[in-house]
Amino acid sequence: MIPAMPAASAASRTAPVTALRVVSMGAVAVLILVAGVWGSWGTAQDVMLTKGKERGTVTVTACGDDTCTGPFAPVSTGAAKRASVVLDKSVGVRKGQTYDVIVKPGTEDVVRSGAAGVLYSWVPLGGALLLASVVVAGGLRLTRVAWLLGGSGIALLTAAFAALQ
Repeated sequence: MIPAMPAASAASRTAPVTALRVVSMGAVAVLILVAGVWGSWGTAQDVMLTKGKERGTVTVTACGDDTCTGPFAPVSTGAAKRASVVLDKSVGVRKGQTYDVIVKPGTEDVVRSGAAGVLYSWVPLGGALLLASVVVAGGLRLTRVAWLLGGSGIALLTAAFAALQ
């Protein structure tokens, strides 16, 4: 007859597995969030840190599959008028409309400015928040934190979509 194992020793064997799960899933969640910030910051820095950058408007004259083009009319001092600049095509860009934009330094590319531009630049972070919420809920079993992350991601994506319309 095999003696019954004490409850304390069975619990002590699962503790390292639980700790490993928490550490690994926590690292995955942090990695996802860092990737979201990294993906957003490339555009967000141009939209949020506008000092010394060329600001103006673009009237969209033509759109392709991924981009739209149009003439750039400067608004800030030191900005140069351009015959054509490139704006990423998104749900909120339509031919014939005029948008406030900022020129990316050293390029002919422009990004939307104002609230719509700020929210749109952080869309990758919104997606990362949604994905991290699944990892936090399933891997870390922190449902309240997961709901907070997921709700924040949904709020950011919804606000960006609404601002672009």
